Amino acid sequence: MEEKIVYEEREKKAGSGALTLILIIILLLASIGAAILGSVLLSDEQNSSPWGAVLLTAGILAFVLGCILLPGLKVINPKEALVLTLFGKYCGTLKKDGFYWVNPFCTAVNPTAATGRTTGPNSVIVSESKKVSLKAITLNNEKQTVNDERGNPVIIGTIVIWRVVNTAKAVFNVNNYKVFLSTQCDSATRNVARLYPYDSEDSTGEKSLRGSSQEVADMMKQDLQARVDVAGIEIMDVRITNLTYAPEIAAAMLQRQQAEAVIAARQKIVEGAVGMVEMALNHLSENGVVELDEERKAAMVSNLLVVLCGNRDAQPIVNSGSIY
Repeated sequence: MEEKIVYEEREKKAGSGALTLILIIILLLASIGAAILGSVLLSDEQNSSPWGAVLLTAGILAFVLGCILLPGLKVINPKEALVLTLFGKYCGTLKKDGFYWVNPFCTAVNPTAATGRTTGPNSVIVSESKKVSLKAITLNNEKQTVNDERGNPVIIGTIVIWRVVNTAKAVFNVNNYKVFLSTQCDSATRNVARLYPYDSEDSTGEKSLRGSSQEVADMMKQDLQARVDVAGIEIMDVRITNLTYAPEIAAAMLQRQQAEAVIAARQKIVEGAVGMVEMALNHLSENGVVELDEERKAAMVSNLLVVLCGNRDAQPIVNSGSIY
């Protein structure tokens, strides 16, 4: 059975870049001077000296050594890291900002820095730095169609704010941590969205994608964090940016929402009308304005409800004679 290797981030020890740069410049200048002096001694036929060849050879070797040492100089900006390997073996990470010198044979590794083409009609070749960014980054996840708890197709889009906290895991545990995060974000969104309906009934009070967006986003954050721990990524926040019905059912769902709104409005109108009729009858009876039998009360209630609940303005009829 193959042993699973777990990469833990460790700090790379490095020398002072400024001091090393000064020494390299001195070495290069000395090598140039030695090479020139050696060439002069060799070209002097009258006073030939064996030191000419020695100085020339030493100057060339020193110049080559200086050129080899130069790539070891590394500049680390704030919130950046450099993951280094030596002959295929992880040897540490530079995370503190500053100017350093490391073994020139160390190689920086960043799987997201591969040269590629951007998508779109005007695609261009781009190349990212070998440094791993430790800044907070926003992933604008593409809209995707998922099924809610009731099986209705819903279009949902999210944004994820994330950052790398373990560079060794991010570089070595997954092939490309940015692609890995995007894929896992799609999976987490689909997994959580199917647990809730798009909208809930007013009477039930159940959680829904539209009415409980904050709770749904928190669940997405927890689910996504569990998926990307292996890549050394911390999920700082998840937000739902788009939530709509799919086009094939959007019209039907709009009609349903309109019908529910009309029913709710009618219910309020009827409740208010009944209260007003009851109040009118009570006032007439208490103040002794007019005595009405049950039949007349029923007619009055019917007329008032028609006036109060109708869609159009009532056309009053003036009765100039007896009410009986």
